[in-house]
Order: sequence, then structure tokens, then C-alpha cells
Amino acid sequence: MKTTALFFLCILLFSGCSLEKTSPLPAKKHTLTLSKPTPQAELPPYRLQEKTPIKEALYEEYKKWYGVKYCYGGVDKNGVDCSALVQIIYKDAFGIRVPRTTTLQAKVGYPIKKSLIQEGDLVLFKTGWRTRHSGIYLEHGNFLHTSTKHGVTISNLNNPYWRSKYWQTRRVLAR
Repeated sequence: MKTTALFFLCILLFSGCSLEKTSPLPAKKHTLTLSKPTPQAELPPYRLQEKTPIKEALYEEYKKWYGVKYCYGGVDKNGVDCSALVQIIYKDAFGIRVPRTTTLQAKVGYPIKKSLIQEGDLVLFKTGWRTRHSGIYLEHGNFLHTSTKHGVTISNLNNPYWRSKYWQTRRVLAR
């Protein structure tokens, strides 16, 4: 009796996500085809105005991630949220580990006045009563982040939306 119950329990556990509705149509024969990877979206024209090793490393990361859509909780090229993108870029470009959430990222490094912002600084925004957003500063007001509308992109701190949501800047990279 225990063996039979265990058998049916295993069947239920392993088939829970793969149940299909039966169809009156005959089943199609499936063939294995190798699909080409989805082409990356064409990179919009953006040129670094003043090249430095930090800016070049950030721009290389931007090129790798451009076109990846926003996904809350996402951590890979299938979809990524702002804090995961920041975490991944700091690790891959500079070998620096930062926390996974924007709330914890707001505690790393040390605060910098907005007027003293430099490439590689962490920029943070209050986008709602309890929601926060993070990105990484590039140059001339531009910062790298992922937006819910455009995915991984470059925006400007002087944009009225971002200007009104700006919260703080933190220096994470040693100079």
C-alpha cells in the first residue's frame, strides 16, 4: 500500500508542471530543430565623449546587455531588473561585489554630492513611496540602467522624470 501511494505521489510531483489539456486533434509529430539565437537589438548610436578605462568597461557591458528586457527579479539575458544589472556589471567589469537589492546597494561605498559624480558611481532613485531604482553613471549626465519600458538602456539625469526621482549617488569604485 505504501509503495503504491509513494508511486502515485511521485507521478503527481513530476508531472505537475507538464499536464496538458487533451485535444480532439491528432498529436503532431515533433522534430528537433536547432534554432538560431535571437539577434540582439541594434545598438543605438552612443559614443563615449571622453574615454577612460572605467567608461570603456561600462560601455562594453552596456553593449552586452543592450536590448535585454526588464523583468522584476530577473538576473540574466532573458530579463533583468535594475539591481541585478548593477550587481552583474560591477562584478563583471570591475570584480566588485555589491548586494542584490537596491535597498542594500544604497548602503555600499560612500555618499557623493551630485555635483561631484564620476563615471562608475552608483546612482539611486526613489521611483515610488517604497520603490527604488539603481543605475551606474557614465558621463555628461548619462547613466546605464534597465527601464521597465526600454529594457537595458542609457538615460540622462537631466530628464525631467529622472531629475524628479533622483535620491543619491554612492562611490563604489576606488579612485
